Amino acid sequence: MPAETRTPALRTRLLVAVLGPLLAAAILIGVVGATLIADVVRRTNDRVLGGALGAIAETVQVERGEVTLDLPSAAFGMLENTERDNVYYRVAVGPDLLTGYADLPAPDPATLDIDVPRYRFARYRDQAIRIAEVRRALPRIDKPVIVQIAETLDNRRALNRRLLLALLIGEVILVGAAALLLRPALGWSLRPLARLRGAVEIRDRTARPDFSALDAGPLPSELRPLAHAFDRLLAQLDIATSGVRRFTADASHQMRTPLSVLKVQVALARRGAGHERAEALDEIADAVGRLERLVTQLLALARAEEAGVSAPLEAVDLREVAAAVITRQFVQAVEAGIELTLEGAPCVVPGHRTLIFEILSNLIDNGIRYNRPGGTVAVTIIADPSGNAVSVADDGPGIPPIDRETAFERFVRLGSGSGPEGSGLGLAIVRSAAARLNASVAFGTVEKGTTIILHFPQSKA
Repeated sequence: MPAETRTPALRTRLLVAVLGPLLAAAILIGVVGATLIADVVRRTNDRVLGGALGAIAETVQVERGEVTLDLPSAAFGMLENTERDNVYYRVAVGPDLLTGYADLPAPDPATLDIDVPRYRFARYRDQAIRIAEVRRALPRIDKPVIVQIAETLDNRRALNRRLLLALLIGEVILVGAAALLLRPALGWSLRPLARLRGAVEIRDRTARPDFSALDAGPLPSELRPLAHAFDRLLAQLDIATSGVRRFTADASHQMRTPLSVLKVQVALARRGAGHERAEALDEIADAVGRLERLVTQLLALARAEEAGVSAPLEAVDLREVAAAVITRQFVQAVEAGIELTLEGAPCVVPGHRTLIFEILSNLIDNGIRYNRPGGTVAVTIIADPSGNAVSVADDGPGIPPIDRETAFERFVRLGSGSGPEGSGLGLAIVRSAAARLNASVAFGTVEKGTTIILHFPQSKA
């Protein structure tokens, strides 16, 4: 049988299938959010920087043909922040500096529209800065008046980091909450599948095969075709299994009648037969006996595995059934030179008398047939709080531990071919009948011979 390929559980697959797109959406939202945050931070700070630029530009006047400037302190005050960014300014009339930082990167006046502020990034003194600049046209002044104000970017970066961190925390909380809520949601969604699985698994706990339709309650539309397909498979198995069992039972019944007639005719022929003819008839009688036993055991196996609902359990006294079996097989034991013993007090268990009788008949028959001359078959009734049991022990050659599980299979005969004749069905019948009784059958641990224990579970109050 090929090794089973390990695949993730359905719940895990669904969780990944849901969380995967959710994580992808979170990443997309993060990228878009980071872009929007950067744009909002830039616009907000540019608005403040533009306000300071406008306050300075408004103080630029012409007096007596000269350009004058009165720097307002409020213009620089509005640029103060917790990160203490550096602020630079420059006012120039044409190429001539009026006031400020002469080495602040100057624009090309031709690229500036009059009274329209422009913003750009630049580097100044090994720092990234943001510059706001405007061109003024003053009366009686032919040269362009350029007003610039700039600040470093520490406050912008800090604000950008805080907003990105808030966005990241929000996404982590959202995805984490979704993951926590998805598990119970998936459990609720998969509950019909669990009911369907339970309806299938409960069939393993029954003694006999149950091929009736599954009863898993209301199922969603995705699972109904699966349940219907499984029901059709069960119906086909029921038809096939019933046909095999009917054939076994019918064939066994039909064969028993001619076998009985043949045995009678052999017995009549023996009365007037000579020595050689008598030996031939003995061989025929032995063959007929073996064939009759095989047919009987096939019929017993068919009864033990009969399909359908088991009859209600009844109270059965193990000792009484064991005594009845010993009485029926007493002659067989005497002819084989085997002593039969019965020990233990009466013990009542829930079961079916016919099946228990069949189990003990096969176990005692095996103990007689596969024993040593002069051996003993001991039947012991065991009453125990954990469950009652009956053991059948013989002091024959025994079965090696390595072969004990195989001994319960059909048509398996252990040992050499010179041993007693048998069909290899006895222990298969025992195990099948025990399963119908919700009982277990196992080999006992002994140094000599073979001990088989039929154990009944403790009945519920």
